[in-house]
Amino acid sequence: MDDSLDLEFAVTYRHRIFFTEGAFAAGNRVLADLFAGAKVIPFVDAGLANAHPGFVAEVVAYGKAMGVHFTRTPLVLTGGEAAKKDSAVVKAALAAIEADKICRHSYVLAIGGGAFLDAVGFAAATAHRGVRLVRMPTTTLGQGDAGVGVKNGINTFGKKNFTGAFSVPAAVVNDLALLASLDARGLRDGLVEAVKVSLLKDSAFFANLEKDSVLLAAGNIPAIGRAVRRSAELHARHIAGNGDPFELGSARPLDLGHWAAHKLDWTLRQGRDRPHP
Repeated sequence: MDDSLDLEFAVTYRHRIFFTEGAFAAGNRVLADLFAGAKVIPFVDAGLANAHPGFVAEVVAYGKAMGVHFTRTPLVLTGGEAAKKDSAVVKAALAAIEADKICRHSYVLAIGGGAFLDAVGFAAATAHRGVRLVRMPTTTLGQGDAGVGVKNGINTFGKKNFTGAFSVPAAVVNDLALLASLDARGLRDGLVEAVKVSLLKDSAFFANLEKDSVLLAAGNIPAIGRAVRRSAELHARHIAGNGDPFELGSARPLDLGHWAAHKLDWTLRQGRDRPHP
């Protein structure tokens, strides 16, 4: 006799994005209230640690001043695209999570650029089948797009983000002060996502970007903050409201060009790396 079960259930996700300035200043309660006495293991992008030598000490001092239970001095790991080229960063993060006895009632705090958040986020998504992750993006691209999404992963088989998971972070904290460590080009680079999402979804936002273009090009932090804030909102609202946050159907419109661009980039790099006669 044939028999089967066909069950359906829904899971509600909460996607919180906080915008602040000086998250690690004594008295700023955004992180302290988020963690509320839970254990927290902090990871920091090596690029940020090198550009801002006192940053790790700031995190430690904040924990002591605000009663945040950091399990260790922040672990500094490789950032940038190198974080995704293999599984080294993921394995290092998993080893630290296991050593510090981080469970699903604890938090992973990842502070860094989008690629770093992807790698540490993948570790958090797979440790114990998922521990709570708080992302703190430190680039304009991360704060306006990559850091506020629900994807993470690393590159394998020569393919961008081939190994990864969809995992809604417990929270994203966009700290405008973290952009101060970027050089002029770094401040501008991530604004391309603001331009793209404005063209796709908000003509008034595009007009504001044009109006502020001189300030944006000059690295004006308040103007960049406005652009990042609106970009993050448009990206997050699309994820939460379009009915397909985990891309079970076609890739979402905000990924326009990503597939072809990543494949083209990989193909070109293979050609550059191949010895020529």
